[in-house]
Amino acid sequence: MRAEQAALEWLLEMGADEAIDAQPRDWRARPEPPGSQAPSAVDVSAAARSANPAPHSPRPIVPTPESGPGPANQIHRALDDELAGITSLAGLAARLDTYDGCSLKNTAMNTVFGAGAEDARVMIIGEAPGEEEDRRGIPFIGPSGKLLEHMLAAIGLTREQVYITNTIYWRPPGNRTPTPQEVQACAPFLRRQAALIQPEVLLLVGGAAAKTVLNRKEGIMRLRGKWFDADFGGGERPIAALATFHPAYLLRSPAQKGEAWRDLLAVEKRLAGPPQ
Repeated sequence: MRAEQAALEWLLEMGADEAIDAQPRDWRARPEPPGSQAPSAVDVSAAARSANPAPHSPRPIVPTPESGPGPANQIHRALDDELAGITSLAGLAARLDTYDGCSLKNTAMNTVFGAGAEDARVMIIGEAPGEEEDRRGIPFIGPSGKLLEHMLAAIGLTREQVYITNTIYWRPPGNRTPTPQEVQACAPFLRRQAALIQPEVLLLVGGAAAKTVLNRKEGIMRLRGKWFDADFGGGERPIAALATFHPAYLLRSPAQKGEAWRDLLAVEKRLAGPPQ
């Protein structure tokens, strides 16, 4: 019994926390002959996806919605127009609470919207909430968050002085990589977050965040340490964006901390200079 309980706890930890069929199924049993039983919920879902396939390529976060007639573009343009009327982060968070456009919300414990100063000069964007972030509803806590705080302190910033969020607002089951569709579903809210805060600097931590926000295909090794203009739409000006390594990666690869330190010094220099 103890082994079975341990197996169930492992499955829950990996994110398998819901049944996918209406009735229990013995996966070791011989399959029923075709036509002998009604299609399961899995079969119906697969058929629905075939009838309504996802867009061939995801729309990146930074550019404003495309002008094409596709239904996905129309939905996002409509949502962008709606969110443009929201004038505070509290109002945006309240709207996110009622948003059902991302399926990750159904499996997560909490929405991890963001935290920090609403007039922050630096906005930090990561990839996705992890287990501890999901449990507490706060971005970048645990070992990665502690390292991030030390990194900020090295250039004279505190966690309370910056604004921290992710490209998506709900933890993917098992901490898997978010799909392009999931990132796309959260994109209008991230665009509006940046437009409301209007930071002087976007610090993109990790390759996933950098490629998403900058709409680039290169990996973090090529993107880090270079300045880009990120135009989220809705703002008065593009925002200077710099990519660097994710704190979780630095914990695994401490030899790269020197490169991350150079990136932080570039941010410090940018903040010390005249407004651009």
